[in-house]
Amino acid sequence: MMDRGLKMKIKKWLSPKYYVFHNILYREKKETDYRYNAAFRGVKVLPKSFLKGYEWKYICCYRKWQCNRDNIWGRFYERKLTSLSQRTGIDLDKNPNIGDGFILGHWGRIIVNRSAKFGSPIFLTHGVTIGRDIRGKRKGVPTFGNYVCIRANSTVVGNVHIGNDVLIAPNTFVNFDVPDHSIVIGNPASIHHRDNATEGHLPVINI
Repeated sequence: MMDRGLKMKIKKWLSPKYYVFHNILYREKKETDYRYNAAFRGVKVLPKSFLKGYEWKYICCYRKWQCNRDNIWGRFYERKLTSLSQRTGIDLDKNPNIGDGFILGHWGRIIVNRSAKFGSPIFLTHGVTIGRDIRGKRKGVPTFGNYVCIRANSTVVGNVHIGNDVLIAPNTFVNFDVPDHSIVIGNPASIHHRDNATEGHLPVINI
């Protein structure tokens, strides 16, 4: 008898939906990313040099994979992402949870655990690591709120919750919960309350 798992795969492969590219969803996410990246860079129209650069190429390829990860197009763009990761150092580890308004400050080594969860928008840049703790009370992966900016060479690890409107300064190590409206600085890190903590780092736009 045919294995049940194989039956499910054949059923999926025979379904017309398996071959449909989810273009509307992709375009919606891409448009939101475009607006946030343009506002972040202080322009209304992103220059061609940026659109041809690795940051935007990675974002677009990631969205194509994210929107189609359950069909044949997802398999294709997964390979494209792997190729881009080898060239850029950006490794999201097939994480499907990046929120709308994804900004990459600079390409370079960026490592994100596949189970971490993100709000909207989210800013990552070179040297950032978002990882899993494998033991103790913080065993697990981080969850991020809305309007979170993680600056260069910072690490967030473990089952911690990062609130809304949080700026994690460069070279900061975070393995604890961070409340809303906070700036986190240093290693060991300290939390400083500030209203509009991400102002000037993340744009506010009307979607």
